[in-house]
Amino acid sequence: MDREQNGRNLTQQLVHTLGAAIASGRYKVGEGLPSEAHLCEEFGISRSATREAIKMLTAKGLISSRPRQGIRVQPRETWNMFDPDVLGWILRGQPTLEMLKEFLQLRVAIEQEAAALAAEDQDRPKIAAIGAALRRMKDAEEGLGDSVDADIAFHISILKATNNPFYMQLSSFIETALRVSIRFTNRIKGVETASYKNHKRLYDAIDQGNVRAARKASDTMQIEALELIKSELANKVA
Repeated sequence: MDREQNGRNLTQQLVHTLGAAIASGRYKVGEGLPSEAHLCEEFGISRSATREAIKMLTAKGLISSRPRQGIRVQPRETWNMFDPDVLGWILRGQPTLEMLKEFLQLRVAIEQEAAALAAEDQDRPKIAAIGAALRRMKDAEEGLGDSVDADIAFHISILKATNNPFYMQLSSFIETALRVSIRFTNRIKGVETASYKNHKRLYDAIDQGNVRAARKASDTMQIEALELIKSELANKVA
């Protein structure tokens, strides 16, 4: 491995180490991180690699770095939640029920319209990909394959079938968050796999080009999951 490649790898390692530490609350909002010199010494990497990592975390909204103020953790509302790294760090820590609720609220807005667009556009190869993911879900119900992977593939395939680049570019964000939220909602429901029946209803509406039914089937699915989270939140308060 050449020195340039090694430097990039060390920078990425530091980005992920510090990003995960910030997301887990090890470094509190407004608190300072160690100086660049201390980070270089602690992680055994060059000043240039450390500086690049700080720039990347700043671009993701997690920290600010200013002369005489040092490196400080920014409030969570400035974090780029659509960055899969940022979302992944949060979700691999301890995602709160409130955050899962907020994610599902976003899915309600995004996915019902994505389903409607997919039904309207009728890109047959991409609709076939949704059908293939649905078959994987059926196999998972019978113990063949990973149910979460199949479920995620189904929802990502719908985003891709919109042929709208803005929806399509949400794929990484949706996939990252789904890995946590699907397992959580399935655990609340006391099941190991998502409902094949509900997903097939959505696929059939898209396949048949029924825009209204596609929107409704997706909305029903997301609202069900959202109500589960709201119920859990209410139980914790009670």
